[in-house]
Parts: sequence; structure tokens; C-alpha cells
Amino acid sequence: MALKGLKVIEFVGLAPGPFCGMLLADFGATVTRIDMNPRNSLDVLQGGKRSLALNLKQPKAINVVRSLCRSSDVLIEPFRPGVMEKFGLGPTVLLSDNPRLVYARLTGFGQTGTHAARAGHDLNYVALSGVLSMLGRKENKPTAPINLLADFAGGGLMCAFGILAALVERHHSGKGQIVDHAMVEGAAYVGSWLYRSQSLPVWGKARGENILDGGAHFYDTYETKDGKFVSVGAIENKFYRLLLEGLGLDPDLPQFEEEEQRRQLFETTFRTKTRDEWMEIFNGKDACVFPVLTPDEVETYKHNRERNVFVDYRQSESDVLVPTPAPKLSRTPARSGATAVERGELEMAEEILGEIGIDREELVKLYEDDILLLSNRPKM
Repeated sequence: MALKGLKVIEFVGLAPGPFCGMLLADFGATVTRIDMNPRNSLDVLQGGKRSLALNLKQPKAINVVRSLCRSSDVLIEPFRPGVMEKFGLGPTVLLSDNPRLVYARLTGFGQTGTHAARAGHDLNYVALSGVLSMLGRKENKPTAPINLLADFAGGGLMCAFGILAALVERHHSGKGQIVDHAMVEGAAYVGSWLYRSQSLPVWGKARGENILDGGAHFYDTYETKDGKFVSVGAIENKFYRLLLEGLGLDPDLPQFEEEEQRRQLFETTFRTKTRDEWMEIFNGKDACVFPVLTPDEVETYKHNRERNVFVDYRQSESDVLVPTPAPKLSRTPARSGATAVERGELEMAEEILGEIGIDREELVKLYEDDILLLSNRPKM
């Protein structure tokens, strides 16, 4: 796989950090999670990673982490500014131990600035990025797209990009560096086109009244006879003509006139057939009409099956729906960690600690001294 041989230390946090580590692991990196809980069921993105639970209040646990970082390429930490420094694991220390280390700090507000030390979540970060003000229907308040924009797109994904950029630079300089990634900035950067396209005709009105934000009848979702939904994205006139044809309406109707009347006409028309009946009509037309699939439908949808958009349930350790890694690389494809065989805590601890010269006897001593955290006492 593309990142085979890359060694990553991931300090466990909420969604953005584990997602960042998951991206690297799925593409071949060896990712070792440093947790403070030997059975962390809240981290649903740990498949394919190794785990080591340590009591970071113990100086010997800090020494273990430092030893691991000396031979690692990347560290990902999700804490507020100053936490890693209090552990004795700040970038000054670890980059002194290993000048080639890429030290990624993934936070909401960044390492500096008025809000750096404050708590926050995806909604807050998207709000400060300015993007939240653009999202939502005109008659409703601003609405966030769950926690996708800051936590994942602007958070974990952008942080992984920063890590890879730093690794490419290290190939030339031989030196690591700090990646200071704030989700406020990530969300704003993901929204670059929204900001830089404001002079285009698709904008110019209040939230929810523009072509791309629900203000156009030809770019929206519609309920069908069976209570399901279809998505309509017929922006270009040639697609709009085919849309009207498929709906059985006058194909010469003007596209940009009588918006409210046209929307009501579409709503009424789409409710005359089930979603699948509409798909039978539009499957052969380039009218930009596709079904809104629910989670229990996506894996069996023909195109998704053909492209292996989701991991086959038979390859996964559970019946949880798991998307396959993207993008697809031709020579060194990625593989979802969800297909990896689950390993025991002790087996992983022995492997990880063995890489820094700690044998089974020393491992047991670390457990007895409350440094290594395991669910069950290891046997000699």
C-alpha cells in the first residue's frame, strides 16, 4: 500500500483525530493508538490500528511514548494547547529526540489566538469559519451538515493532507516540523469556492434563495409517492429540458421564471409516482435525477456495488456499514482497517513494546506498576 512503512503515533481523541489516523492506516501506515482506556468503545475508527493503553500520569509511561516516537514518522495529538507540554511530550522535546518527526496538532481553534484554549465542537468551528451562515433554508436558521464540515472535511482530512505535505518536504530537507491545524481554518479553507465565487450568478441573494442552497426548483430534493426522495440537479438548460420531458411537462417551460409556481408543480408531479418508478423513467436520461438512498440501501445499489463503494459485509468483522477508502490507487490500493482481524490487547502491547526493547517480564512489571493498562492481568 502507498504508505507502507510509515509509522504513526495517534493520541486518542474524539472523531477528527481518529479519522485522520484512519486515513493514514487505510493507505498502509502502521498507526499506534495511545489511549488511556484499554477498552475504548467510543472510538469506532480504530480498526486496522494497534492500541496501547498507558497511564500518562506516570513518568515511565511518558518514557515509553518518547521511545516510540524516536522511531516514528508522525505524531497526531488532539488536545488543547499546553496539554502535551504538561505531559512532557511537547514538540520541543519530541523533535529534539527525533528531528524527522512530523508533529501534527489537531484542534478546534489552533495553538494561538483568542480562543486557542477554549472548548468547542464542530458546530462552533463552522460558525466561526463563516460557512455556517451560508447553510440552511431561507425560512429556517443556519443548519450544519451534521459534524462533517469541521470534524472530518476541515479537520481530520485536512490534517492528513498537512501531514503528507510535511512528509514530502522532509524527503528534501530531512527534517520534520509541526503541523498546526485548526478546524476553524480547515472549514473555511474547504469553503474556499463558496467565498471566492460570490460574484458568480449562482449567488447574490440571501441564504436559501440561491441556485445551490435550495433556492432553485431545479436543484433540490423532492418527496415521492412512497415517502422517499429524489435529488434533482438539472442546472444546465439541456439537462433541465430532459428533466421536464421525464416529468411529462412542457419541455419549453422557461427555467428561470415563476420560481414558486414551478416548485409547487414539481412537488405535485413527483408525488404522483414512487421513487423507483421515477428512477425507471430517468435512468436513461441525463437529467441529473438520482435517488436519495438511505443507509440500508446504499450497499446494494447497483453502481455502488460495481464500484465497491462499501466494504462487503463478508469481509468485515461486524455488520456495520463501512465505506471503502477513497480515492482508488491503481498500483497500491488502500484497504479498510475494518477488514482487519481484531487483535487482543496483550498481543498488541507485546508487539508495540517489543519494538522498543521491552520484553514480557518488563511488560508485566509495567502492568503491576499501573503504567500499562490492560483489561486482564498478563501471565508470565
